[in-house]
Amino acid sequence: MSRHVSPFIDGGSGRRRDSRRVRRRHRRRQAAALLVLAGLAVAVAVALGAVAGGSATHREGHDPGRTAGASDLRLASPGPSTSVLGLPLAKRPLELIGLNEPLKHPLPVFFTQPPRAGLLLNLQTGQVLWQLHPQLRMPIASLTKMMTALLVVKSTREHTMVRITKAAVQAPGSRVGVLPLGKNVPLKALMYGLLLPSGNDAATALAEHVAGTLRHFVSEMNAEAAALGLGCTRYSNPSGYYDHNNFSCAADLGELAAIDIAQPRIAQVVRSASAVVPFPIKGGRLFLYNNNPLLVYGYRGATGMKTGYTEAAGTCLVATASRHGVRLGVVLLHSPAPGTQAQKLLDAAFHDVYHQQAVPEAEIPGGV
Repeated sequence: MSRHVSPFIDGGSGRRRDSRRVRRRHRRRQAAALLVLAGLAVAVAVALGAVAGGSATHREGHDPGRTAGASDLRLASPGPSTSVLGLPLAKRPLELIGLNEPLKHPLPVFFTQPPRAGLLLNLQTGQVLWQLHPQLRMPIASLTKMMTALLVVKSTREHTMVRITKAAVQAPGSRVGVLPLGKNVPLKALMYGLLLPSGNDAATALAEHVAGTLRHFVSEMNAEAAALGLGCTRYSNPSGYYDHNNFSCAADLGELAAIDIAQPRIAQVVRSASAVVPFPIKGGRLFLYNNNPLLVYGYRGATGMKTGYTEAAGTCLVATASRHGVRLGVVLLHSPAPGTQAQKLLDAAFHDVYHQQAVPEAEIPGGV
């Protein structure tokens, strides 16, 4: 007699197998869902970061469509410990008080067409009186020569003679133009040629005299920038003619202006609207004229300092002025009208901040 086997025994085993398969499918679906959610979270985070980064960049005045130096339009970190080239930064000789705090010490000066970056400061106290993107790194054209001049006066004597090399005579861009190849010329004359007509040939001659080669001189420029705590500055040549990898920011240039104007040999040169210097050419004298619009148009109290222009940098100006013991400096980078804008800023500071009587004078032409 055969034994009857209940269908529920085998059926129970089948249900258990089915149940295990269902649980496995459920776990796989849960894992897949978690992976999808994780991917979505990463995508959202990336998108939000891009939006925030774009907004921050826009607030700092960066235009991603710019070329010819646009890669240099970036912000220095608020408190870097090393220079752009990785050199350790020393403490700035002059603390810039109120830097990056435009609402703390406002000076109500507005421009229809503002510069891309700028700074107005008291050269004695470091008090920042007006600022616009003060740590935005930008090409600086011949403002580079402010550092060249500083290294020259720190490493030479005033009455030194400088031999004119082929590299100096062939320097491109703005030049003194009459440097006699192979002859020795007074260093002081080259300083006037460097800072008044902004001669790239004078910059080359002085750099080779100080350091032997342009490469060594550029290394000294960057080392000096780090020693002065200039955290957003990098030099690639002594003249500023080539903008690539040669940049700074308004804050660093304001600091450098204070240091330069404290050097008597530099101050004597940059306050001159023109100069006649002895030179080994026919007639024995060289006539030089300053490009600084404040000196050209006779701004009351103007003491310097340097102009610059390239296509990438635009028109730039570092101007200094002194009235009744108050010494001010203004930096304008890529300005549509540096003379007019410097005059407006300086006038406002002398009158509104230091309560000096307004000086009637003609407006420097050029714009708003």
